[in-house]
Amino acid sequence: MPTKNPRINVAVEKSIYSIIETLAKKKGISMSMVTRELIKEALEIEEDNVLASFAEEREKTFDKDKSLSHEEVWE
Repeated sequence: MPTKNPRINVAVEKSIYSIIETLAKKKGISMSMVTRELIKEALEIEEDNVLASFAEEREKTFDKDKSLSHEEVWE
């Protein structure tokens, strides 16, 4: 069945291939769909790490005296 989605060819170790194959059989979906789900999860984790790092840097420069109260923000 043709798809309009772009494709990526990836070479993996036999152990990773076996894990993906096992997951696909267990879930009753294609290896492609399992791989896509795993990539999406990995990207979400990466995004969380980047945002956490950004937040940590901003937290270092936080000055409570210059911050706005809840009421001031929602006026």
